[in-house]
Amino acid sequence: MKNLKTWGWKFFALAGLLLFTGVSADAAMTFPNINIGLGNANTPQDFTNGLQILIWLTILTLAPSILIMTTSFIRLVVVLSLTRQAIGAGNLPPNQVITSLALILTFFIMAPTFNDINENALQPYMKNQITQQAALDRGIVPIRNFMFKQTHEKELALFVRMAKIEKPKNKDDVPTYVLLPSFILSELKTAFTIGFVVYLPFLVIDIVVSSVLVSMGMMFLPPTMIALPFKLIMFVMVDGWYLIVKSLVESFVT
Repeated sequence: MKNLKTWGWKFFALAGLLLFTGVSADAAMTFPNINIGLGNANTPQDFTNGLQILIWLTILTLAPSILIMTTSFIRLVVVLSLTRQAIGAGNLPPNQVITSLALILTFFIMAPTFNDINENALQPYMKNQITQQAALDRGIVPIRNFMFKQTHEKELALFVRMAKIEKPKNKDDVPTYVLLPSFILSELKTAFTIGFVVYLPFLVIDIVVSSVLVSMGMMFLPPTMIALPFKLIMFVMVDGWYLIVKSLVESFVT
């Protein structure tokens, strides 16, 4: 966890390069030396440095979105949100709790990937053992491997066909801009599949309570209000959060 605090923020910069290396694999990407000041761009080098600064500021701004696009966060937050909705307890747990839990679990699940980036890309670069471009190339590989393991072939084939590129012979031939939407679509599909399974027991309780109230002639009494205590009791008795978190973490292919 201590290592995550020191280099975790740098992962955003590495992940941000997915957006650029997917479009142009041969284009070299260097870190600009940022100097704050105003002046005229009299040379092409000045213009290039300014453009690089603008690109990196954009990447830092989009860091949360990059985290969502390239990690396990999508599946986690969707399933946890569906679980809360299935329970029917309103905004309990609050959105901040759901998002924080999904974020913490994301760092837990992605820890091997982050460690791989740290050991093979970040640390060698910090020790001047490899160049910037080599560090970026090495840092992207673990992220792509993680996304490939979670991506379904059907979704990947869809975006390969829509991109109108030749059928890839191996994973290295799949451009990153094709892999990203395939991964996101696969994560959404998996998340809603898990959410449907989670929803079923609560749906059964709602149906049973509604049927009992109708048979008793209490049609004007809200079934959700009566069903909520039963759903909470069931959820607590089966240790629902434990089962859901355990199932979510184990659902990721490592």
